[in-house]
Order: sequence, then C-alpha cells, then structure tokens
Amino acid sequence: MDRIAKALKKLSPKEREALKVILENIIAKNLTGLDIKKLKGHEHIYRVRKGDLRIIYRVTPNDETTVLAIERRSDTTYREF
Repeated sequence: MDRIAKALKKLSPKEREALKVILENIIAKNLTGLDIKKLKGHEHIYRVRKGDLRIIYRVTPNDETTVLAIERRSDTTYREF
C-alpha cells in the first residue's frame, strides 16, 4: 500500500470529502480560497493547509500536478521535502 492510500484510510469520511474538494480545486487550478504556501528551498513544491491536515504537492514546469503526501501536521511533516 502506498503512502497516499495509507493516509487516506486514516481520515474520517468528513475529512476525506474535504480533501476530495481540495484536490479537485488543485487539479482544476482553482486555487482561490485555499491556504497554499510554497515550501522554502524548493522550486515547485507547495502545501495546502486544512485544519491539521497538510497536502504537499509538486507542480512540474509542464504544469502537471503530483500529490507527494497527505499528513496530519507534526514536527516531522516537512522533513523529507
């Protein structure tokens, strides 16, 4: 089981629904109303904050979006990025 699937299993149905809406907005490039920040020291990696959930994703130069992680905020959330 990959990392994203494992993270999704741990979420409540309400959190999964909110996450689904956020991911649809990211894919559609509709970023208004989302709490997005670029990660320091990285060219194309961003995070979206929704409560204590963090969605970390990469936008490639040819405009493809890849979700790297979905995690709850902790001291180690951003260490590998």
